[in-house]
Amino acid sequence: MRIIVTGAGAVLGQGIIKSLRSSTLPLHIVALDPNPLSAGLHWADSSHLIPMATDADYENRIESILEIEQPDAVLVGTDVELAIFAKKRAEWEARYNTHILVSAENVIEIADDKYQTAQFLEKHGLSNPKSVRGEDTQALRQLVEEIGFPLIVKPRRGARAVGVSKVNSQSELDETMKGRHGLVVQQMAGADDQEYTAGVLYFDDKVQASIVLRRDLRDGNTYRAYSGDFPDYEKYVHELAHALKPYGPTNFQFRVDAHGVPRLFEINARFSGTTPMRALFGFNEVELCLRKLIMGEDISPPSIRHGTVIRFLEEQFLDAGQIAAVGQP
Repeated sequence: MRIIVTGAGAVLGQGIIKSLRSSTLPLHIVALDPNPLSAGLHWADSSHLIPMATDADYENRIESILEIEQPDAVLVGTDVELAIFAKKRAEWEARYNTHILVSAENVIEIADDKYQTAQFLEKHGLSNPKSVRGEDTQALRQLVEEIGFPLIVKPRRGARAVGVSKVNSQSELDETMKGRHGLVVQQMAGADDQEYTAGVLYFDDKVQASIVLRRDLRDGNTYRAYSGDFPDYEKYVHELAHALKPYGPTNFQFRVDAHGVPRLFEINARFSGTTPMRALFGFNEVELCLRKLIMGEDISPPSIRHGTVIRFLEEQFLDAGQIAAVGQP
């Protein structure tokens, strides 16, 4: 199988490649990224350099690579590319006889905007932290009166906890919001040691498989994950997926409050930074999706190994020849 993975310099793209490498499928991996020093380019069987997703020539370059490579599937490894592939999915799948694993544009938009995420949850009666737009001073005042502190202030669009602040008083809230726009202010969903990440595979209008892991964060990324029996939380993420109706993989992040209620605070309508960690637990969601799309196999929920996965840094040496060879036939 010939598989294109974009975003070979991103945690997500690299995690997809790791999961492909740990699968039992016969694969030729084609990695894409703008930077020849991106690690994932050097883990693939072949590679291409591409413009940034914001570049005017990005779509043309992707089309030329699809024409050259004729991939069986395309897996998107950065958030900034999702909307482009969602918009072009039907056209590119038909033209290049491939599978592009990306959700619909409206699903990408709901997941990308934290306030729209909150509105979506409210609309479907799903538990979530109470949320207001930073610009809505009246709603913000009501939130403080109703919930009190601490509160969480975050950009409506963002990732890896960049720009996220926990505020414990009105003065801290005022200082944190000063001169900033496009913010959402939320009820704190739960304690730091009650954070969970879930992966759901949704095809044919139903949840095909799922996994829920408790996690520890460092710098906005999962660095320890713990498996366990979480039937109530599995039910919760299944309800989320049925309401959202993604295509393929979706990541739900939530905390559990003092009453045991899970409160979702983030959706990623894609694979996740924890995708390779899930594979170590026995849940290789990338392989499961490819077997479904390319081989037509039904997805059977895999057996999950109970234990802990730890994440650590690793180094790789590249000589000048390896760097120069990136993107060469």
